[in-house]
Amino acid sequence: MSIKDRKDAFENKFAHDAELRFKAEARRNKMLGLWAAEKLGKTGADAEAYAKEVIAADFEEPGDEDVFRKIRGDFDAAGVEQSDHQIRRTMDELMVKAAEEIEKS
Repeated sequence: MSIKDRKDAFENKFAHDAELRFKAEARRNKMLGLWAAEKLGKTGADAEAYAKEVIAADFEEPGDEDVFRKIRGDFDAAGVEQSDHQIRRTMDELMVKAAEEIEKS
């Protein structure tokens, strides 16, 4: 395998991994949005709409802080009792689940 072939393979793997991470984050954010919606007393179409708001919040800045702030702010405004640690733990758990689902599909 030539250096160019190795470079091309590495670039393809990097692009593939980035795509999988993006898909996993989007899936995690939807699951997180549905989890938060349930805590906020939302069901059906309202829960789905809220999940879309959580997905959209992730485009404000790189990383997960924008998503965390959205959930934290909405929980605080609604009087939902969840610690920062509980929210972050749920985000981490759902990321693992989302990544596993993406790998299987």
